[in-house]
Amino acid sequence: MSLAIFDLDNTLLSIDSDHAWGEFLLEQGAVDPVAYREANERFMADYNAGTLDMAAFLEMALKPLADNTPEQLAAWHQQFMVSKIEPSILPKAEELLARHRTKGDTLLIITATNRFITAPIAERLGVDHLIAVNPEVEQGRYTGRVSGTLSYREGKVTRLEQWLKDQDLSMEGAWFYSDSHNDLPLLEIVEHPVAVDPDDTLRNVAEERQWRIMTLRD
Repeated sequence: MSLAIFDLDNTLLSIDSDHAWGEFLLEQGAVDPVAYREANERFMADYNAGTLDMAAFLEMALKPLADNTPEQLAAWHQQFMVSKIEPSILPKAEELLARHRTKGDTLLIITATNRFITAPIAERLGVDHLIAVNPEVEQGRYTGRVSGTLSYREGKVTRLEQWLKDQDLSMEGAWFYSDSHNDLPLLEIVEHPVAVDPDDTLRNVAEERQWRIMTLRD
């Protein structure tokens, strides 16, 4: 039995759930229709380019959590799961998860998208373990700030190392599936790195290092 680690956005899902949540909020009229859309698109481009300012992005992304009640957020998220997430779950991704589950592997999703968005998605996929950006909560409401280390780029390694200690698990024989060059710090330290429908930068690195390249979209 080994650890099977999965990126979420554009790996197990055909979309970026963070970006899709922003689009959903726009559709609900919950955010400024001009400024928020422009920022959402700009930050998505920066992420793809590997130049994302996570602090600036999270200031925008977490503000709607602080501005709305838990009840409203929960209702929105239920709609979001139906309209955005369900259609984006890749059947071959579910098959991949099932193969690792059958082998008795420990399944873990690690993502730079915040836990409010991703915890219900991990539950839907049947993955018990999740490392995500943790929005700060005080007295039952989101503050708009972040708690702890960001699970982004090198931060994914930091968070994973702490999680392994807490779970008394090791990286021996571990797999990591990701689409993004932003995940190279983690891909480089696992025994089985797999590039899944990779961006151009990750594809080039994977080919050079003879990592496995696969698609979940056919």
